[in-house]
Amino acid sequence: MPGCILTNSRPESCKEFVGGIKTVYFINYSDSTPLVPAYSVTAGQEDSITTITGATSLYKYDLKGANSFEQTITSSRENGTTFVEQTLTFTIKGLDAVATKQMKLLAWGRPHVVIKTNANNFFIAGLRHGMDVTTGLIANGTAMGDLVGYTMTLVGMEAIPANHLNVGQTAGNPSTDAQLLTVFTGATIVAYPV
Repeated sequence: MPGCILTNSRPESCKEFVGGIKTVYFINYSDSTPLVPAYSVTAGQEDSITTITGATSLYKYDLKGANSFEQTITSSRENGTTFVEQTLTFTIKGLDAVATKQMKLLAWGRPHVVIKTNANNFFIAGLRHGMDVTTGLIANGTAMGDLVGYTMTLVGMEAIPANHLNVGQTAGNPSTDAQLLTVFTGATIVAYPV
């Protein structure tokens, strides 16, 4: 029972937060080379990841607009179980053959996903089991102002919420790709154009 005893409190927060997602990074899932995280030793931050090995490439997608990352905790007293459903929905504007192929490969795979929020927080979703595309839309629109692009929804099931990544961001100082690579030792970021 000691593992489920609260260890901290929290006051009401100020109203300085912003929502939304700025960037997602996809990491191909591999059964043969799993991601190996090292966790913080700082009291109260033991679920924060300081380094991850096992990733070779992070495929970067910049986002703007209505994109979301939500986590739903489901806990059952009767079954003695708790799990977290992680849901990422994002939209990429514009249609082209290269992007269509990448969305197809995304749907066929089950990547790990790093999410960078507009508040410069980093999370890793699908850390153990990856995330699966549950729906995807390739839209050409009806009216001239309609979306031309891709809307994808990925869902992951994990035992715990997405871990924070200790990227070293500070207030007013956005984190960079180079700082993210201090967490993903030995990896490279693949950004457009390739």
